[in-house]
Amino acid sequence: MKSLLLILSKSRYFAPAFVFTSLNIWFGTWAIYIPSVKEKLDINKADLGIALFCLSLGVFTIFPFASKIVNKLGVGRATWYGVVCNSFAALLPLLAPNYYALMGSLFVFGLCNGITDIAMNTLVTEIEKEDKQNFMSAAHGFFSLGGILVGLSSFLIPMIGNPPLHMVIVVALVLVVNFVLRKNYIHILAAPVEKEPFSFKLFKPLLLLGIIGFVSMGSEGAIIDWSGLYLKEVALAPEFLIGAGFLAFSTTMTLGRFLGDGISARIGSVKIVALGAGIAILGYALVLTQLTLLAIVGFALCGLGFSVMVPELFRIGGNVKGVDSSQGVAFIAGTGYSGFLLGPVILGFLAESFSLIYSFVLLLGSALLVFGITFFIKGRGK
Repeated sequence: MKSLLLILSKSRYFAPAFVFTSLNIWFGTWAIYIPSVKEKLDINKADLGIALFCLSLGVFTIFPFASKIVNKLGVGRATWYGVVCNSFAALLPLLAPNYYALMGSLFVFGLCNGITDIAMNTLVTEIEKEDKQNFMSAAHGFFSLGGILVGLSSFLIPMIGNPPLHMVIVVALVLVVNFVLRKNYIHILAAPVEKEPFSFKLFKPLLLLGIIGFVSMGSEGAIIDWSGLYLKEVALAPEFLIGAGFLAFSTTMTLGRFLGDGISARIGSVKIVALGAGIAILGYALVLTQLTLLAIVGFALCGLGFSVMVPELFRIGGNVKGVDSSQGVAFIAGTGYSGFLLGPVILGFLAESFSLIYSFVLLLGSALLVFGITFFIKGRGK
């Protein structure tokens, strides 16, 4: 909780943390209106899936260029410009007059999300280096907090009754707060790194971190998409408990991120990733008992375990010797997002071809793989 208190007590830390919150507020507010957009444009689920893929395509398109953009602008300015671009891009999908405009607007929204994601994680990495203070995990906790705020704002939907107006209000409030806070980070530049010629030895730690990122974010996406169906069809949970797995997962995810920095400072980044993998393994074991209450507890443990992984991966990736922090962060983000998007699809194929139980057995195996990999990155990070 020390890092949470640090963020809440000093604007130097609160300012970048609020960018994390903002990113999820923009994205979450768009997400709650997806059914409305589908109905307004009279498109089917397949068409909607293609449109949503355009958002992902935008994210992946910017990743190869993100580190150069961040270094060219300066990490502080890149973060602020990302905030401004997202503020306008978030409005576009809800204003799209037709399906093709929706695809184009989501692609632009994805571009803005991608550059902001890289910039804000690099910014936190640089501030941690300068101040020798850990708050990356808590910053990601503020991202999760953004989702909670969006959930609360959804109660305003009947009162506002106008999706674009709702987004305009959200964008205006978020932009004003970020405008006031930007002075705390806009001047920050990434510390120069003594680059080394490319070699497998240099690439190996990033590759291992990328595998962990793919698995951890893939697992996160899978639980978000499949936990309800697992409780319903496999654990035979009563209807009122079908959403309990996702709720338990989200709650412990947020809590774990607020606690993670303090634990990381004591035991180091690699050990906390290993600890998180161990907790996730126990969680999946409980899920696979197929008993409703144990499965819900299992999802809660998975949330706690995976909560610390992604923030620590960004921290380690931003400190790999001979690699720009923005490049390390961009690589972790790219592989992580790949897992987040592909994981649920792979598990869906397994569930359709065999059984949803096999999908969660694969997730258990993935957590075991992460635990094993941590022994090969020993000594990296703190």
